[in-house]
Amino acid sequence: MHLLKLMLREEYRLHVSYSSSRMFLAMPVFVFVIALVTSLTMRNLAGNIDLRDMVTSLNAGVCLYGISVGALGFLGRTYVERRQGKYNYIVAMPALLPLSYRSTFLGMYIRDIAFYIALMLGPAISGLVVAGAVVGYSWGAVLSISATLVLSFLLGISLSFAVSVIGSRNRIALLVMVGAIMAVLIGFGVLHLYSMDAFLPSVGFQMALPPFGDDISRAASCLALSVSAFAGLSVLAILCVAETYDGEVKKKGPRANILPSYLRRFAFARSYRPYLAKESVDLLRSGTIGKISFTFIAPLTFLSFATWYINTGLNVPVGFNLVFYASMVGFFGVMLYSWLTNMDTVDYYETLPVSPTRIIRSKLMMFILLTTAISTAFVLTLSVINNETRLLWLALPVLYVTMVYMVVSMSYLTGLHPNSYLFNPQVLLRFALVSMLPETGLTILSFSVDRSPFIAGVAIVAVLGVLLVMTLVLYRRLDRRWSGTGF
Repeated sequence: MHLLKLMLREEYRLHVSYSSSRMFLAMPVFVFVIALVTSLTMRNLAGNIDLRDMVTSLNAGVCLYGISVGALGFLGRTYVERRQGKYNYIVAMPALLPLSYRSTFLGMYIRDIAFYIALMLGPAISGLVVAGAVVGYSWGAVLSISATLVLSFLLGISLSFAVSVIGSRNRIALLVMVGAIMAVLIGFGVLHLYSMDAFLPSVGFQMALPPFGDDISRAASCLALSVSAFAGLSVLAILCVAETYDGEVKKKGPRANILPSYLRRFAFARSYRPYLAKESVDLLRSGTIGKISFTFIAPLTFLSFATWYINTGLNVPVGFNLVFYASMVGFFGVMLYSWLTNMDTVDYYETLPVSPTRIIRSKLMMFILLTTAISTAFVLTLSVINNETRLLWLALPVLYVTMVYMVVSMSYLTGLHPNSYLFNPQVLLRFALVSMLPETGLTILSFSVDRSPFIAGVAIVAVLGVLLVMTLVLYRRLDRRWSGTGF
């Protein structure tokens, strides 16, 4: 318990260091207000979209949130490997103190469950409870929805924890587990072999209770299955934590001296050549290229399932097309920038004659080199599958412009620490404004491409022109924004 208290304090101090305690504590208030407003207008939304579909989609989103914050196996290993850097973490203390890595990883796991429930899920449930009191929702329904959201989060974070711990020890096991997860999603989204509660039992628990049902025995069985899955995955993950991270000396292999070859390949980058060569070596040696590929492909796959579900499952005549997909691919591509800035600590740049802006620009170049081919291939494949090659003339410019605009906006707002600065509500709000407004505009215009192709095309080209101008302005202001700061 004492270790858990220290870890919670450590996590709080870490997040506060990025902004301030006031700004950090504004985050749950922000979540509470959004949940309250959404819950108050729930009855209006229920007139257009079935409440059952809304709650199912909400639980899927909360489970994905748990998966996104639960990759502690990768993160904890990174903390241990970087314990000689600028910051040290309690999870790395077994190298110095009479602790075991299993105990520190267990503490970090429980810490993150408590931390993210308090930061996000708790305020969201509080907003639902207050709205229930104002509008007069059934307390039984509010209680069951709240409990289901917590169960979905626990299932997501425990799955991610187990996969990351086992995957950090064995890459083949990681590929097998990721393949199994993708197969389950394909069986649900593409082949329609089963419903969501077959692999997310918390949804079955919800559907057996008010306001959707009144089957206590089925609710009890789904609850037992959810708790058992959470406990089983958690125990499996803890048992698979390595006993030590020390003494692992890799044999000298073909990648031991690959920097000169990359220096030759990036000769076109002139003064940025050494930075791009270093980024390439880091990508290969750290294994980040595999994580980046999974991080980029998984959201796109989920996006395809989500749009299919809305188009066919909900029977909402929205009409997603290739232009919409292209804008979303550009939007999701920005996550790769986060990985590029998290491959290694940047503290050591303090001792070198280089500015933060120069490193930011080198990472932007690497981002463009990595994402252009993958994104183009994804959009071309979708155009063939959906028989929409006629829209490629518009979809590809939308893809390239949104991709560059998003990553430059992200780098301007967060520099070399996007994963940290986005916990600052001020930065998060600015990023939401600069990203959601143009994405919403492009999404709405994309729905009109088939009905009014000329007008929609002219409007989309105008939006892309504005985004290009904003991209250029933000890129030129990188020096002013980050030159006076350290690493």
